[in-house]
Amino acid sequence: MSGNILRFDAGTLLLELADAGDFPFELAGVFKHDPRTGNFRARACDYAKIVLTLKRKDFPFTDCARAYSNLKNLALKEKITPHPHQQHALEKWLANSGRGVVSLPTGAGKTILAVLAIASLRRPALVLVPTIDLLTQWATVLERFFGAPIGMLGGGSHDVQNLTVSTYDSAVLNIEFIGNRFGLLVADECHHLPGAEYQLGAAMAIAPFRLGLSATPEMDEERTATLHELLGETVYSIGIDELEGKVLSNYQVKRMFVQLNSDEERLYREQRAVYTGFLRRYGISFASRYGWRDFLIACSRFAGGKEAFAAFLEQRKIARAGRAKLEVLEKILLTHPGERIIIFTADNDTAYEIGRRFIFPVLTHHTKSAERKAFLDAFRTGDYPVLVTSKVLNEGVDIPSAAVGVVFSGSGSVREHVQRLGRILRPSPGKSQAMLYELVSAGTSEEYTSGRRREHRAYRKRR
Repeated sequence: MSGNILRFDAGTLLLELADAGDFPFELAGVFKHDPRTGNFRARACDYAKIVLTLKRKDFPFTDCARAYSNLKNLALKEKITPHPHQQHALEKWLANSGRGVVSLPTGAGKTILAVLAIASLRRPALVLVPTIDLLTQWATVLERFFGAPIGMLGGGSHDVQNLTVSTYDSAVLNIEFIGNRFGLLVADECHHLPGAEYQLGAAMAIAPFRLGLSATPEMDEERTATLHELLGETVYSIGIDELEGKVLSNYQVKRMFVQLNSDEERLYREQRAVYTGFLRRYGISFASRYGWRDFLIACSRFAGGKEAFAAFLEQRKIARAGRAKLEVLEKILLTHPGERIIIFTADNDTAYEIGRRFIFPVLTHHTKSAERKAFLDAFRTGDYPVLVTSKVLNEGVDIPSAAVGVVFSGSGSVREHVQRLGRILRPSPGKSQAMLYELVSAGTSEEYTSGRRREHRAYRKRR
């Protein structure tokens, strides 16, 4: 054993030198000197760079950081014939030293791509997911294809195996103890990863191989730079329109402008005037990155702030859930008898109101796990042909039977809008075409919100 030792220590890398004068200066920008111990520390995610540099420079050291070995006997129990786009994505990723982000639409087989990546590398793998639903979904798929014990972290489980699935939250809590046990890190819905806390799940792992998966990886420059630093550059991307009618269902999008009732319109104008007048009075612009923060601060500090905030909520509520929208929704439901329909709302109150009016099951973040599973199972079988949800079905839930989506209300997020479209694009027997309706209150701020969220190639030349 060399006197120079590289260790994994509580989510960081520790380089212990037999002689401090032997420090490899090629890595001066990676390591930081710890004057208390005389040792040098680096981020765990820089493991591959450090090891390759030390070996290239013939620097003598003993690698005690890595606590995993190759899984020579890991093999697929079921044959997978990848679609051309999956094969191309895998080849691009492998050619980039097994690092990078792959952008595939919902329903295009991101999970299967990860299975192929694991089978190709035969390294212990840690899969990060944002929700409990995805935790169990991924574990089921991995067990099916590899026939091996699958570890789970999250949802009451704490079991670490060579192939382990963890929520982002649980990974942050455990990565300092297990960050050296995996050679491959897979981040599903990787647009969550650049968050201040979630990025620790990748930064404190040594995994040399990294795969990011997302249908919507577009972010601001700062978050994109963080994502690429932790996982690698985007190596492959394909759009919904390129897979429509092949891997994904054909689809139509219909935006419907709905007039407010006269009393609603009058109240909307009154409340809107109070709200926008306050913005002008204190020079607040939502075009600014900090517009919402500035508005909240002004509401708490200045005269009329309480009334302005109440007016903001009231005018938004009217625009999102006008009575005429409910009438249009009823007509849409009657147009698609027997089809599986998901109704999306921007808030829980609206979802529950629709549920009460039409006697439909409602899924929100308040819905208990057992009830949520029962609702989704009944939807898949057709016992419940309609589900109403606020935001919990925006991503990650596999419901190929859904053929119709109704965006009753939503935010201006492009990601959210594309994810909602993705919920109805998975192919299934008997589904000839998917249909997405978007209800917009005419003459309100919803028109602007709708325009913002439609700025994606999936909606080009679509009515």
